[in-house]
Amino acid sequence: MTFALAVFCVLAAISVVSAVLMIVQRNPVNSALYLILNFFSLAALYLTLKAQFIAIVQVLVYAGAIMVLFLFVIMLLNLGDDKRLREHLGPKAYIAIGLVVALLGELVFIFSKSRADSVVALAPNAGQMGTVEFLGQVLYTKFLFPFEMTSFLLLAAIVGAVVLAKKKLQQ
Repeated sequence: MTFALAVFCVLAAISVVSAVLMIVQRNPVNSALYLILNFFSLAALYLTLKAQFIAIVQVLVYAGAIMVLFLFVIMLLNLGDDKRLREHLGPKAYIAIGLVVALLGELVFIFSKSRADSVVALAPNAGQMGTVEFLGQVLYTKFLFPFEMTSFLLLAAIVGAVVLAKKKLQQ
């Protein structure tokens, strides 16, 4: 087993365990903290795949901005009363558990039958494709017109929001 494969397996295990712990937690704040751990482990997995830009965006956008919004909503809703959140296992829950067990069985079967030599090799320039420099070069050369149109649409949306907010302030 190579070092990269060992790092990948450890990060994958952390990601799966944190996702399961996020789902089974009764406290929503603890669940959000496990979700943050999951986001960071996914970002580290992106780094092992040589996709630095996606890893940084994962940390900044999801672990940063989105989780701040999640925690704000959790605090705003004040989900402190656990008795209201408890549900009893009904027939739908047992069906869902059965489907999850069947899915896990299928995954174990598929991974046991797959061979290591059937893995598709990466492109020769895969190390450069995930960098910010490569992404910026492609964005500003090959996709310059769609990039500029997107920035124009965002500018128009900001101007529209300012105009609408100013009308409400004057009334």
